Amino acid sequence: MSGSDKAFWLRCEKKEFERRAALTPTTAKKLIDAGFEIFVERDEQRIFDDSEYEAVGCKLVDHNSWPSAPTSVPIIGLKELPASDSPLPHTHIQFAHCYKQQAGWSSVLSRFHRGHGTLYDLEFLNDAAGRRVAAFGFHAGFAGAAAGALALAAMKEGNTLGRLEPYVNEAAMVEDLKAKLPGGSGKGVKALVIGALGRCGRGAVDLFRKIGLDEDDIVKWDMAETAKGGPFQEILDVDIFVNCIYLTSKIPSFVTAETIAAAGKSRKLRVVVDVSCDTTNPNNPIPIYNINTTFSEPTVPVAGIGEGNPPMSVISIDHLPTLLPREASEQFSSDLLPSLLEFPNRKSARVWTDAEKLYQEKLAEAVKVEGL
Repeated sequence: MSGSDKAFWLRCEKKEFERRAALTPTTAKKLIDAGFEIFVERDEQRIFDDSEYEAVGCKLVDHNSWPSAPTSVPIIGLKELPASDSPLPHTHIQFAHCYKQQAGWSSVLSRFHRGHGTLYDLEFLNDAAGRRVAAFGFHAGFAGAAAGALALAAMKEGNTLGRLEPYVNEAAMVEDLKAKLPGGSGKGVKALVIGALGRCGRGAVDLFRKIGLDEDDIVKWDMAETAKGGPFQEILDVDIFVNCIYLTSKIPSFVTAETIAAAGKSRKLRVVVDVSCDTTNPNNPIPIYNINTTFSEPTVPVAGIGEGNPPMSVISIDHLPTLLPREASEQFSSDLLPSLLEFPNRKSARVWTDAEKLYQEKLAEAVKVEGL
């Protein structure tokens, strides 16, 4: 097995229902053509079959065997690693969700400190203009809006949204949503998207259009509309509210338990989709829930809405794009590819040097907190 700089090890995803992949057979083939060696862990959960990787020249390795991989081979994945105290000696490229002081952030980083490993967080790989080189934003918004529409449809039938299953493609998703909504489309449903000008917001708006919401019933807000500071009555006047902002600092809450209770029976709002999922962030602008929901239990009811008032629920799934795993993976991996091709020159390639500098800064904070 090679320990060359031109190698990546695609690990399996251990998060339940996660079917996406950071490397697809398409991008793996392009890396192999550029001289890289690609190791792929066998994984029945992944949307791409093992045989698809093997067919393009990847070397298949045992499921979840990355801990025994040579430490010189970078490990690439999507979601955070399972909780553990084990030191991490490898270089990991993934979403770690620990740079904004999320729950357990310092203990995650302490594993890298103790193992002398390195973290390149996919959320913080930025281009020269400061924009992320690759993001699931569009598909997160698209899938979040879809989940919101499904929850509303179930609510109108007097039910709670049950287990979500990934769709084979976008067309199947749109067709299923239309069939489940009253009247066979989203006509008559009103939705508000905050962060509508970003990738995530554009995805949510696109889904609402495709399932038949009238243009006037898709309220598109961004920084200009929220500048006055919440809470916002307008959120209570729609059926579905989708939050797509990228939170960087404390802002006034968009909606609160107090405003919901005060609205009583006049409240139209039934479903909140927090695509941003800053659930454990102390600055979360939607302080009406405190848990992440899952594909098996996609909604959590909002407490304290008052007896006799309409029900209301929150969707806060932190890997929504896996509702469309193949398409979301292809788009993300394609956007990430140019940076991966630069990885052997990571000591001079700006996207990687910036990411390592940020890692070192966050590591220093964690070391101080953990008393290491």
